[in-house]
Amino acid sequence: MAASSSLPAAVPALLLALLLAAFAPELAAAASSRRPTHQPPPFPAGLAPLHQRRAASSSGRYAASAAAATDNGTAKPFTAHYFQQELDHFTFTPNASRLFSHKYLLNDTFWRRKPAAGPLFVYTGNEGDIEWFTTNTGFMFDIAPEFGALLVFIEHRFYGESKPFGNDSYKSADTLGYLTSTQALADFAVLITSLKQNLSAVDAPVVVFGGSYGGMLASWFRLKYPHVAMGALASSAPILQFDDITPWSSFYDAVSQDFKSESLNCFSVIKAVWDVLDYRGSNDSGLLELSKTFRACK
Repeated sequence: MAASSSLPAAVPALLLALLLAAFAPELAAAASSRRPTHQPPPFPAGLAPLHQRRAASSSGRYAASAAAATDNGTAKPFTAHYFQQELDHFTFTPNASRLFSHKYLLNDTFWRRKPAAGPLFVYTGNEGDIEWFTTNTGFMFDIAPEFGALLVFIEHRFYGESKPFGNDSYKSADTLGYLTSTQALADFAVLITSLKQNLSAVDAPVVVFGGSYGGMLASWFRLKYPHVAMGALASSAPILQFDDITPWSSFYDAVSQDFKSESLNCFSVIKAVWDVLDYRGSNDSGLLELSKTFRACK
């Protein structure tokens, strides 16, 4: 592990305390031998402050069943729906017109239908079962009553129950070729448009939400389909984290700056920890010592 000018990652407080206690002599020597850099690294411009699956009924391209999500022990009722989605939105290959069952969840607890339909708050699902994201997206539930919003969580193709080829979805490049963010964005657009028509809410505004990769999808969706969504809220979305756009170390530079702003000595001591870890972990006895000290998983 090479030394870096940034902290490699956020260090849990307990872990750091154990480390400092275990290697106090080495840290003191390392800190005294290093001249701290008083000029903090510039903040990157690009990052400036900124289930129950039992169909009760089916009609056309839709099917629904009862479902529930739980957040901190509080039940949040949903209905799980299945939309017959196109496999390929962009070509005319033999498989292009193939349909697959695309899952999404609805919560209309707060939805205002009159005098005009309230907005649709749509979560653009990322890599996982869509239920996972209902349990860690409390902000949408917090603001839904104020706006009279319908909550919609759409599963990402190839995840959860939305596998176009069932158990063979990950079988080969031929099937995985349909697993792209471009296809997923088109899925969202088609489903949202059809859903609004089905609910007689074609004029209802749409705001998309997402976190991490889902946040990237939300941002891209607003750019690609501005006629479908009037806004997007992207949380922790690394939309600029690509080669030649934003340096890979941007997050670590920002974390390092937080430490430096409070104490240059603190930053220098913590940074020295990684050299100590490298040294201690360079042989079997050192690795065993580190494993015992931090109770590392075997």
